[in-house]
Amino acid sequence: MNLPNSITLSRIASIPLLIWILSSDYFSSANGHKELAAAGLFILASITDGVDGYLARRRSQITTMGMLLDPLADKLMVTAAFVTLVQFNPRIVPAWIAVVIVGREFLVSGLRSIAASEGFTIEASDLGKVKMNAQIISVIAVIVDHRWRWWDLRALHLPLGLPIDLIAQLSIWFMLSISLISAADYFIGFWSKIHRRVERRRRRPFVLRRRKREPAMAPDTADPSRP
Repeated sequence: MNLPNSITLSRIASIPLLIWILSSDYFSSANGHKELAAAGLFILASITDGVDGYLARRRSQITTMGMLLDPLADKLMVTAAFVTLVQFNPRIVPAWIAVVIVGREFLVSGLRSIAASEGFTIEASDLGKVKMNAQIISVIAVIVDHRWRWWDLRALHLPLGLPIDLIAQLSIWFMLSISLISAADYFIGFWSKIHRRVERRRRRPFVLRRRKREPAMAPDTADPSRP
């Protein structure tokens, strides 16, 4: 077990802790401790998503286990967060949004599995990376929105505030749109590759193997009956 894989496992281990913080009464929402703890944990887990990949490439420790665990950890973290937010802040995250997000992750995973069985891979697109960043921002905004609709920054000697409620709603709709667009992009890329493979199989000529002819027997010159 190398260091990058250990960091990935720590991200997976943070998922039940995040669910416990958001769903339990151990932390109080009156003073915002629950929201700050959950948002801080999710930010830390999101940072490890980039750290483990960087260390794996830098230390040449890219393993089959890491290639399996890293996307699994990302999907578990995102889906668990949105399913929990349906109960935690249903005003911003209704159930149907969580269903769309989870369904999109299943769709992309299924396409990649079929592609692997056919001998090719579907690389992560730029839209997929934008989608992941949008999911991180939207989850953090929705968590904080549960306690604060407007974040006054005058305590930090800044003459402005953050419209948390507006940021949460805009980030959710942007994340939902980019998730559907990236899913369509993955599907188009998958279909073009699988279609070319099917066409090549159809055009492959069907050639019957000819039976080898037996060599003709040379006349037997030693036969006394022959003149």
